[in-house]
Amino acid sequence: MPGPHNIATCQGTHIGRVRRLNEDALFVNEQELLWLVADGIGGHGNGEKASATVVEHVEGYRQGDSIESCLSDITARLREANQACRNAPGAEIQGTTVAALLVFQAKAVCVWAGDSRVYRLRGGELTVLTEDHNLAQERYRRGELSLDAAQRLPAANVLTKAVGIHHDLNLEAQVTEVEAGDRFLISTDGLYKELTLEHIQNVLGAPFDERILTNLIDEALQRGGKDNITGIIVDVGEHWARSC
Repeated sequence: MPGPHNIATCQGTHIGRVRRLNEDALFVNEQELLWLVADGIGGHGNGEKASATVVEHVEGYRQGDSIESCLSDITARLREANQACRNAPGAEIQGTTVAALLVFQAKAVCVWAGDSRVYRLRGGELTVLTEDHNLAQERYRRGELSLDAAQRLPAANVLTKAVGIHHDLNLEAQVTEVEAGDRFLISTDGLYKELTLEHIQNVLGAPFDERILTNLIDEALQRGGKDNITGIIVDVGEHWARSC
């Protein structure tokens, strides 16, 4: 069961300056220590339906008694959302990216499909904990481009994994340790594609309050706001209880 963590959250979403619909969605449950963003794809409202479907399927998540049971539960829920999107009425695809962060005791798990991301700021250093599921990622992996440059390529818009796209949802997961003072950002690409890693790192390093996320969203808007913009910041306090 969830324990006495000293964790604070702020979240926000914006339609941006170009899109007619906000097809992003987010979910926050501090009690069960689960945070998630979803970026709908497909247009014509189908992306909005797909991201909402993901949120509907994770609303019943409850922490298990081990990190393995937590991961199994969220994976099952996202795979059910995948089938729900594929079985939705109509001929057009209902698809969405997903990036989730869940915490259990001294462990954090990132679960994702697509190009929404989870970042961790620790000791002033920013790390991208997820790996984009798109065509541009391969060039970054081969060392041909920086991550900042790769995310600006047209190929960065071509997803290789997402909820609702394939019959079987192939999620990726990564388990990491949680330390007091960690700060996580869960973000759709509408936020991070407008910003450099250095800029995100500098803004996230400020004393924690909601203005951190507001500043990131405002900066993305000032740089064009070409997509919907969604982010969640999870701050693990200096007095976080490591053992639950």
